[in-house]
Order: sequence, then structure tokens, then C-alpha cells
Amino acid sequence: MAASRSRQVAAFRLPPLPTIGEIIKLFKLRALKKLSQNFLLDLRLTDKIVRSAGSLKDAYVCEVGPGPGAITRPILNAGIAELLLIEKDPRFIPGLQMLSEAAPGKVRIVHGDILTYKLGKDFPQHLKKKWEDDPPNLHIIGNLPFSVSTPLIIKWFENIAERNGPFSYGRIQMTLTFQKEVGERLTACSGSRQRSRLSIMSQYLCTVHNCFTIPGQAFVPKPKVDVSVIHFTPLVQPKIQQPFKLVEKVVQSVFQFRRKHCHQGIRILFPEAERLKKAEQMLMLADVDPTLRPTDLSIFHFKNLCDVYRKMCDEDPKLFAYNFREELRKKKMKNSSTQEGTEDDRLL
Repeated sequence: MAASRSRQVAAFRLPPLPTIGEIIKLFKLRALKKLSQNFLLDLRLTDKIVRSAGSLKDAYVCEVGPGPGAITRPILNAGIAELLLIEKDPRFIPGLQMLSEAAPGKVRIVHGDILTYKLGKDFPQHLKKKWEDDPPNLHIIGNLPFSVSTPLIIKWFENIAERNGPFSYGRIQMTLTFQKEVGERLTACSGSRQRSRLSIMSQYLCTVHNCFTIPGQAFVPKPKVDVSVIHFTPLVQPKIQQPFKLVEKVVQSVFQFRRKHCHQGIRILFPEAERLKKAEQMLMLADVDPTLRPTDLSIFHFKNLCDVYRKMCDEDPKLFAYNFREELRKKKMKNSSTQEGTEDDRLL
């Protein structure tokens, strides 16, 4: 019975439908600049994006931001079991409903914002796997607007670290598009000019692969940049085993001064009164050369830094709450009020 159902799923093909270009004309759709929308109409490229996700036979798939449905079609033709579409823009819903009607029982459409939508209970419980097992037959795929891509992937990195949200089902694989520069940062190795906060946050949690680049001219309207297709598979064991917020704070601080020596960023983890002493201590205990630049630090360097910072926070419970930017803001306000007071005195 199961084998028969599997053959039926694999054999499914969408019936003849209007082209994506015709759908855009039919529903009078246009890409909105304020939502950083760009339509990908080349079916060879949309097919290639879906193939980059690996085998989707009998898979449950969540597509983020399907728009007019250019990637949705090859997903439906890949032998999937079920497809969840999450689309923020209501203008695209009628065209997606047309696809849903062409694939009865396979498509669910959610009109919502993926940045706030709680993706975690949308698939059958039997799909759940232990974190140590192979990834579940569940995939996230999306041609993301540039304005959404970075905050969304950081949100999902936190979900991976906490093993909640969609990753309560296990090590779900993701295939997503990013502005080429962002894609290069996600995959950059130590010593690379593109090495950044995103490099560390992605690579300590996932195996990250840059699948291919889509030229900007393939999109309508044409963006000023090319686009990278990136595939993520969460690691069984993160390379830094500390709380996500702690890792994020250390990494952000170090890359605050990416062109300077790394000790500059380490210093701002500590209040001014003990800044130099504590930064020197942290670097020494982590066995990190203070004259290395942030781009030269390996994941192992960051592991050591995070481990030492965690011990220092355990010894001083107030330390983790310290915020350099907040201290800076208060100083500016104080200086500003002092200057205003002096001017008032002059007026009197």
C-alpha cells in the first residue's frame, strides 16, 4: 500500500498551466521595490534551485516567499508529499491558489510574514527525528527578498542552536537565495576578505555550501547584484557549545572593528574600568593572538573565546548584561546635556 502511494506521489506532474509571465499579467502583478521583490522567470534556474535541495521524493516542503510560484512548480513536480507556502504579499495568493487547485491535497497556503510566523507545528509528528539521526524528509526552500534574508537566517540559526521552531523536527535542510555578497560571507573561510559575523554564526552550526550563482539579469526587475543559492545542513554537534546569545555577543563584538586587531573588539565586552585588564586576560586564556584581525580568526579561536567568556560571566553574573553601545549612548547623552547646561549658563 505504502509502495503504491509512493509511486503515485513520484508520478505526479502538474497539468498544463499559464506560464509565470502570464500569471504576472493575469493578476497584474509587479515587483515592489519596498519589499525588495524580484521575479525569477527562467524555468531552468528555478529547476536548478530545487535540485540543489537534493531528493524531494515523498518530502514535506516549506517554501518561503513563493511570489508568483516560479519555484513552487518544480517543487510540486519533484514527487513531494506536501507543500506549505508562506507568503506575506496578498497579491500573490490568487495565483498560488490556482497552483493549489492544480495539485489537489498537496498545497497549503499561509498568508503571513515568515519573520513573525511560528513555523514549528505545521507538519506531521511522525516526521520528527532525533537530532543525532539523519535529517528528516522535510525541507525549507526559498527565493528570499534581500531585506528579509539576513534577519531570517539569524532567526533560524538561533532555532537550530535551541533545536526549536522548525528544527524541533530535527536537522532540517535549507536551500535559500541570498544577495551574492551575503552568500560569500556565509561561506567565507578564515583569512578571506568576506569573512564576517555571518561566516561564524553559520559555520559553527551548519555545513554550508554555495551551490551556484544566478546572474542579476535573470530577474525581473534586474537587481544591481547577482544572487547566490546556499544550502544548509545543521551539524549534529555545534562547533561552539555555548548559548546562542553568548556566541552572538562575542562574535558581534569582535567584528565591530573588523579592520583592526581583534583585541579591540574583545575590549568592548567589558566595562571601561576593567576593560584592558579583562580583555588581555580573556585573550591569554583563549590562546588567541591579540594582533590577529577578526577575519583571520578560525571557528576554533571563537570556540576558545566563547568558552573563556562564559567562565568569566559565571564568575561575574552582571558581565553578560553589560552593553558597550548602551554605555556609549549614555555617555553621549551626558556630554550633550553638559554642553546644553553650559550654553544655558551663558545665556543667563
